[in-house]
Amino acid sequence: MSDTRQRKRKKPQPKINHTMRGKLVGLFAVVLLALVCLLGRITYINAISGQKYKKQVLTQAQQKYESNVLPAKRGDIYDRNGNILATSQKVYNVILDCKTVNSDEDYVEPTVRALVDVLGLDEKDIRSKLSAEDTKNSQYQIIKKQISMDEKKAFEDYQAPGEDSELSDAQKAERSNVKGVWFEEDYLRTYPFNDLACDTVGFTLARDTADVGLESYYNSTLMGADGRQYGYINDNADVEQTIIDPKDGQSIVTTLDVGVQQIVEKYVNGFKEAMGAKNIGVIAMKPSTGEIIAMDGGDRYDLNDPRDLSSKCSEEEIAAMSDEDTVTALNAMWSNFCVTETYEPGSVVKPIVMAGALEKGKISETDTFVCDGGQTFGANGDTYIKCAVWPDAHGTEALRDVIANSCNDAMMQIAAKMGTEQFLKAQTLFNFGSRTGIDLPNEGYGIMHTVDTMHETELACSAFGQGFTCTMLQEINAMCSVINGGSYYQPHLVSEIKDSSGSTVKKFDPIFMKQTVSSEISADIRSYMQASVQEGTSGTSKVQGYSSGGKTGTAEKLPRGNGKYLVSFITFAPVDDPQIFRNLFPRLAALRDQVESHLEYMEHPVIDRAAHLDALGARLFRCRPRII
Repeated sequence: MSDTRQRKRKKPQPKINHTMRGKLVGLFAVVLLALVCLLGRITYINAISGQKYKKQVLTQAQQKYESNVLPAKRGDIYDRNGNILATSQKVYNVILDCKTVNSDEDYVEPTVRALVDVLGLDEKDIRSKLSAEDTKNSQYQIIKKQISMDEKKAFEDYQAPGEDSELSDAQKAERSNVKGVWFEEDYLRTYPFNDLACDTVGFTLARDTADVGLESYYNSTLMGADGRQYGYINDNADVEQTIIDPKDGQSIVTTLDVGVQQIVEKYVNGFKEAMGAKNIGVIAMKPSTGEIIAMDGGDRYDLNDPRDLSSKCSEEEIAAMSDEDTVTALNAMWSNFCVTETYEPGSVVKPIVMAGALEKGKISETDTFVCDGGQTFGANGDTYIKCAVWPDAHGTEALRDVIANSCNDAMMQIAAKMGTEQFLKAQTLFNFGSRTGIDLPNEGYGIMHTVDTMHETELACSAFGQGFTCTMLQEINAMCSVINGGSYYQPHLVSEIKDSSGSTVKKFDPIFMKQTVSSEISADIRSYMQASVQEGTSGTSKVQGYSSGGKTGTAEKLPRGNGKYLVSFITFAPVDDPQIFRNLFPRLAALRDQVESHLEYMEHPVIDRAAHLDALGARLFRCRPRII
C-alpha cells in the first residue's frame, strides 16, 4: 500500500501570479476598448453617411436586374397531324460587363482569353469594347447572339472547372479571374422542314415581328408577352425587386397536311424543271369545309435563311444588286402566288359560268347548243371568235358535252342568254372580284368588268375565262361551292389554337358564307365534269380506282398571239362526295411526252386556243396550274 502511494505523484498545479493576471486584464481591456471604438466609428459613419453608402450599394445591385427582360417563348405551328412546322428554341446572348472586367487588371487577360478560346469571338473586337471611351464603362455589351445551351455550358465549365479538375493551381487561379461575362436568355425561331410550305407558313423577321404567311397573320397570337425582372429603391431607401413572369405565346394547329404538301412540292419541282414553266402553283382544299390541305406557289426558299437569294440569282447578280433591287427580289420570292397574284383563269371557269346560268334560270338541264365553229361579234361582224375545233365544229351538244368538249361556241351562247347584268351578278355570287377572307396577308382580288365596260365581245370572252382576272384561291373556292352542294365556305388554314400547356383554347369551325347554287345543280355539274375525265379533254387525268371530275383550262396571255399561255387543271374526287386524295399528283408525272406534240400547234394565230389546249391542262403544269 505504501508502494502504491509512492508510485502516485501529485500533478503540478498552475500558478498565476499577480504579474500574469495584470497582463491578461490589460489585454482584455485593450481588446474591449478597440471593439468599443470600432462600434463607435460604425455608429458615427452610419449616422453621418449611412444613407449615402447604402444607396451606392443598392444602386450597384439594382443595375444588375433593373431592366432584365425575361423573354416569352413564341408559340409553335403544327400541321393537322401534329408535325411541327415552326418552333422556338432557347438560346443565349453573350453579355460583356466592361466596367467589371476593367475594375481589376488581373481580370482582363483571362476574360479575353476565355471568350476567344471557348466561344470563338474576335479578340480585337473584345479589346476594342474594353478600351473604347464609349464602351469601357458599359455594363451591357452584346458580343455574341443566339449561342446554344451547349456553348453556354462549355463556357461555364471553363470558368468553374470543379474540384476534380486536373488543372494546375495557376490555371484554376487564372480561370477564377474570368469576370464580367453573363448570358441573357432569348429564343431562336426554327423551321424543321426548311422550305416546306414556305409561302404559307412564313417566317419571323425578329422574335416578335413577322410580315409573311401564318407567322404574320397570327403574330399577336403566337408572340406572347415578355416578362421583366427589375429593381428600384423605395422611399425607405430599401431595394425592392419585382418579377413579372413572361407569358408564352399560344400555338396554332393548321389544316395543312405535311404528307400532301411534300407530294405537291415534289411534282411541282419536277414539272417546273422539266417543262421550263415560269411559275407553278397548286392548292389542295377540302371542298366541304374550306380547309386548305396543301398550298405551293412554286417559288421556294429556306425559312431558316429567308434572305438567301442564291437559289434565285447567281453570285454576280446578287453582288450587282442595289439595296432596292435586293428588297424587290426578296419580296418577289416571299410572295404567295396562290393568294396574291391574279391572272385570267381560262376554261376552268366554264363549270362555274354554267352553274350560274342554271341557278339564274337562264338555261335548263335539257337545253342543247349547236357549235358551228365560232361566233361573230361587232356591228360590222368584224370580230370572229373561233371554237377550238375550227374549222370543224362540235355540232349539237347537251350541257354535259359542252363541259366535256370545253366548247367555247356553246359557252358564248350561254353567256348571251344570261346577258351582261346577270353574268356580272353570277360572278359576284361566286365572289370573283372580292377577297375570300383567308387567314393569310396580302390577298389579291382581281379586276372585273362593269356594266359600262362589258360589251358583247367582253361578255363572250368572259364565258371561257378571259377578259377578267382572279386569284387561284378565288377560283378554287368558287369551284368548291359548285361541286360540294352549293355551299360557299370561307377558306382557312388554322383549325385550332392551343395554350403553352397544350390545352385547346379555341376551335375554328367551318364558316358558311352563302349558298351559290342548289344541290341539284351541283350534282349536275359534278356529272358534267366527270364526263370531261371519262371522255373529254380531262381524260389523261383519270386515276384507276377513283371516280373523279375535272376541267382543263388555258388562257392566252396578253398581248394575244404571243404564244404564251396559262395552263391549268382543276379536279375533285370522288364524284358523289368530293374529298382530297393524294394519288392524283403522282399520276401527272408521266404525261410530259403527251404534251410536247401539242406545242407546235400552240403557235397558230387563232383568237382563242383554249379548247385546243384544254387537253394539256391535266397533263402540263406549263405556267400556273391549280388543283383541288
